[in-house]
Amino acid sequence: MKFLRIIAFPLSVLYGLIVTIRNKMYDLGILRSREFDIPVISVGNLCVGGTGKTPHIEYLIRLLKGEFYIATLSRGYGRKTSGFLLADTQSTASDIGDEPLQFKRKYSNVRVAVDANRVNGITQLQKNYPSLQSVLLDDAFQHRAVRPGLSVVLTDYSKLYVNDFVMPTGSLREFKSGVIRADIIIVTKCPSILLPIERKRLLNEIKPMPHQHVYFSYIRYGDFIPLNCDDQKNPFTKEFYFERNYSILLLTGIANTSPLEYYLKDKVKNLQRAKYPDHHRFTQNDLENIKKIFNNIAAPNKIILTTEKDAMRLKGPEYAEAIKDLPVFYIPIEIDFHDKDKEQFNEQITHYVRANQKYGSVYSK
Repeated sequence: MKFLRIIAFPLSVLYGLIVTIRNKMYDLGILRSREFDIPVISVGNLCVGGTGKTPHIEYLIRLLKGEFYIATLSRGYGRKTSGFLLADTQSTASDIGDEPLQFKRKYSNVRVAVDANRVNGITQLQKNYPSLQSVLLDDAFQHRAVRPGLSVVLTDYSKLYVNDFVMPTGSLREFKSGVIRADIIIVTKCPSILLPIERKRLLNEIKPMPHQHVYFSYIRYGDFIPLNCDDQKNPFTKEFYFERNYSILLLTGIANTSPLEYYLKDKVKNLQRAKYPDHHRFTQNDLENIKKIFNNIAAPNKIILTTEKDAMRLKGPEYAEAIKDLPVFYIPIEIDFHDKDKEQFNEQITHYVRANQKYGSVYSK
């Protein structure tokens, strides 16, 4: 694999140059970048997937929804529909994609929309909701057709963008110099304890520009939730399964499973994995294979565990019959910030949204 990446280096340089030229055309105004008259916050990354955009968008939703009338706008990756679409209580992952569905199911009062054309998406949101006060753009750092008022870039603690290279040699979507467009850089998936010396090392590697703020976040794992019982609180905490030496089949279709695997490996008797590509749409054959793997686990106490994002797809009606007799759970996650980062990040975000209101903040949840 390393050899293939080396011989792909010329392609990476060519690809990076093409993206750089495109960015320069936006910078010079040759290609138009649209600004909007409400606060627009973009959350994205330089690399391909796996940095934790979804829980960070959810953090912003929780931070803002009590004071402001907000909406999220995503591409809706993996959906079978096209164009602009608003999520409602009947939406499925096939309609709007797994991540937007997760936003809508957890935060029903927030407007959730999908559109690959972000300019059209924001325009339609403002048309449908004239009182809208802010839009959160999901995975939009490279979507230069919209000029956000605040741009947030995420980078994985274990794979900083500064140590990566452009695809296909590496996993970056553009040269790392493109990070200059970011106002905020968040180092995600940090250890739950981050020593000052480690923080300093990371800042020395990133070398932020004077206009950039750097924050450090980490993952908090919730309790296991039965896939088909959202309306019923799970009577057991995750420790119930850890203390009874459960075996777990970890079923995932996400870009980076390493943090979750690391979290589980020393807490369960036996951890087996069924990995699929990011946003994978499970087939009936997949589910039959998963059943076989699960049935072959020689343990009286065993469950299937998946991620919250994967659960959005597995809740589709086409899977109901195949998994109805399987003990499938999902584990929700939230992010939090280290030390004083939480207070400073919250203040930077809320100050930006408050300061850029057309008519002042009048919305109440």
